[in-house]
Amino acid sequence: MNLDRRLAAILAADVVGYSKLMADDEQATLRCLKAHRANLFDPKIADHGGRIIKLMGDGTLVEFTSVVDAVNCAIAIQSELADSDDPICLRIGINLGDIIIDGDDIYGDGVNVASRLEALAEPGGICVSDMVQQAVHTKITAVFENLGEQYLKNICRPVRVWQWSKPNAATRPKSDDAAGIPAVSHKPSIAVLPFDNMSGDPEQEYLADGISEDIITALSRIRWLLVIARNSTFVHKGKAVDVRQLARELGVRYVLEGSVRKAGNRVRVTTQLIDAASSNHLWANRYDRELVDIFALQDEITETIVGSIDSELRGAERDRAKHKPTSSLNAWDLYQRGNWFLNRMTRQGNDAARELFEKSLAADSDFALAHVGCALVGVSDVIMRFTDQHSPTAETVQKAIRSAEKAKELDDREALTHYALGRALALSGDTDAAISNLEKAIALNPSFAVAHHGMAFALKSAGRAEESLPHIAMAIQLSPSDPMLWTFYINNASSYYQLNDYEVSELWARKAIRENEREHWPYLFLAAACAKQDKLENARAAAFRALKLKPDFSLSILAQSLPGYNQGYFEHLVEGLRIAGVPE
Repeated sequence: MNLDRRLAAILAADVVGYSKLMADDEQATLRCLKAHRANLFDPKIADHGGRIIKLMGDGTLVEFTSVVDAVNCAIAIQSELADSDDPICLRIGINLGDIIIDGDDIYGDGVNVASRLEALAEPGGICVSDMVQQAVHTKITAVFENLGEQYLKNICRPVRVWQWSKPNAATRPKSDDAAGIPAVSHKPSIAVLPFDNMSGDPEQEYLADGISEDIITALSRIRWLLVIARNSTFVHKGKAVDVRQLARELGVRYVLEGSVRKAGNRVRVTTQLIDAASSNHLWANRYDRELVDIFALQDEITETIVGSIDSELRGAERDRAKHKPTSSLNAWDLYQRGNWFLNRMTRQGNDAARELFEKSLAADSDFALAHVGCALVGVSDVIMRFTDQHSPTAETVQKAIRSAEKAKELDDREALTHYALGRALALSGDTDAAISNLEKAIALNPSFAVAHHGMAFALKSAGRAEESLPHIAMAIQLSPSDPMLWTFYINNASSYYQLNDYEVSELWARKAIRENEREHWPYLFLAAACAKQDKLENARAAAFRALKLKPDFSLSILAQSLPGYNQGYFEHLVEGLRIAGVPE
């Protein structure tokens, strides 16, 4: 059978929130949609030489013979919609690919990828494939942001995606702080330079290039981070680079550079993360490994480096937002400032964080990460026992679940949305659903340290302490300088306690105290572990210290701090704390 094929640009468009609009007022929505098509969408398609192939309720599929016409048409539609009072808001995806023609219909990967790109686009935005970007970037003036490689549903290979959004002075400043670096996105951005081969052996060049490329690919899976494409950074391979100048050219806040040195059967990889505005080193590390399996080595080093970068950049963005003038804060800055307060783990910090996340949502109600922030404030309120009679534990947990579900609805490909939902569900007692969401978070970003930490907590909530140990070890390996490292240590102390290895539990509790001696949880686990070893003097001293830090703590309050926790594990912990002298 001979199939009729051709190369075409495919535009897929979809109405944002169509189901809700129909539920609110079906007749008015249909009138608006018809008026939108008659007055704007269809005329723009015709003006740019497009052919409407299919109408699917709220969706449209359009074929263009010119990819430039397709992109210009999409920008014209979205720009006019943004400047009008039209209640219709669209997402648009564009792909250039091979299609199969069957009568008046078309099929093939070219069509499927366009539909998936449309789903990735922001409301009012456009997402295009790398083929489209390469074809149009010298022919149009519009600027597209590199979102990195994305794994699209039912598409076997990752697709590099570029995004256009109509500039908005309120949320997209033309310059980034005082550095003179053009802001290509409200997202933080990073360029990974090709690692230097320091071995003196040209044949080892592949190892340095391989690690650089793997880091770019892995970082591209972090949805809140904009990663510059390999082709844009590898042109600097072998050249002396002025970091500030490079950052201005690429429009990035951060630069990662490194080197690889091989000597015999040993490999040393060094890395430096640089703040482009100041040229200051935010983080540096060195990795020494035996060279046994080159691919396993690349995977291990990449995973460890990316986990550290993820944590360091989150901290850098929090500090950046904290020091930014209040009058210039946008939705992203408000979210980051909220994270800074949340990490203080105090009642006042949580209250300030909640207010900032709500302000972030007021600035952008579809900002998924702000909903994540609201969910995680609720989780922290419960664990740290900041709830009260006006906002009881069960109500706080359910509110956190609703916030996380909203975040997931807005961005199902963001690991943080699944992480937040997993943490909240674990507190509700739905451990199967919690573990499922945390598995998805880790699948989306294997280097996401706190997702492994959350998974360990959920597994213990399900009574599976032994399975939690590898996840805690991975969290510590991925983010050894994490500001919340003490909570990783407490997680380990808890797991070993439940496995009746009280001596090791005591060691991890003491490590947690050395990291953060101002929190009561490390002393509680130290008290329980010592009590179960008949070290009663040490147990009572630790319990006394915990109660001094948290005077209202009691065994009855413990139950409210760990709702949904495995009953056998809970009773085991209570047993140790009771011996240590914690009041009922």
